[in-house]
Amino acid sequence: MARVVALYRHPIKGFTPEPRDSLTVQPDGRVDGDRVLAFRFADATEPEDRDGFDYWPKAKGLALQDFPSLAALRTSYDDRQRRIHIEHAGATLVDAGIDDEGRRELADAITDFVLATPEGRRLRRPGRLPLVLVGDGETSRFQDRSRGYVSVHSRGSVRALGEALRMSIDDRRFRSNVVIDDAAPWSELDWAGEVHIGELGFLTAGPIVRCLATHANPDDGRRDAKVLTTLTGAFGQQEPTLGRLLLPGWPDADDNSTRRGGVVRVGDEVRVD
Repeated sequence: MARVVALYRHPIKGFTPEPRDSLTVQPDGRVDGDRVLAFRFADATEPEDRDGFDYWPKAKGLALQDFPSLAALRTSYDDRQRRIHIEHAGATLVDAGIDDEGRRELADAITDFVLATPEGRRLRRPGRLPLVLVGDGETSRFQDRSRGYVSVHSRGSVRALGEALRMSIDDRRFRSNVVIDDAAPWSELDWAGEVHIGELGFLTAGPIVRCLATHANPDDGRRDAKVLTTLTGAFGQQEPTLGRLLLPGWPDADDNSTRRGGVVRVGDEVRVD
């Protein structure tokens, strides 16, 4: 039976993931502590409200799609201390709280880092500087979809992609919250109806169409794998797709969905009904 082998959250939108032993899924489908902060461009606006859910597209701030060198950073967020620690090449780049002074220190350090990368010219475009660290550090709101979803993919699919690319492919490229194993390659794309991860029930939503962020090596930030054209070419997909979106809950008597949050853990079994 399929099981959970890795869990991730991304405290800062577009930055590196934190591995976790468990994740708390909120009733709205978002993961506690996931995308609670973001580095916003100077001329960008705050998240929009669409049908009661925040929406914040990648184009409004730093993200791997346009700034792949961010993958070379190692980011951790201490929820209790409300403090961010970022390393590069084994050395501390910045360590600061998210009070006003700390936000300026974090923004300055990240600005200097990005300007020194091959994508620095993108950051110099009109309206992008100065960067501003936004978010309260608690509310998950910087998703680039108008709904909050839990994202999941199987290692079988990643291994199949790696074989087509003739290289080892890391799960972190796909920025999923949940990674499963002991499932057939691409089987998550066929899920329909209800999915249970441990004791938590989900309803299947759409497949995940991928972007250029997946081309970035999660260790050094180089674009070293043509993921998108391999998915459409070698596997004949109409759009480059890997992974599935889920919403917590299950149908009620009126055939509507009842949202219920809960906890998923490494080692949980995955059952598709």
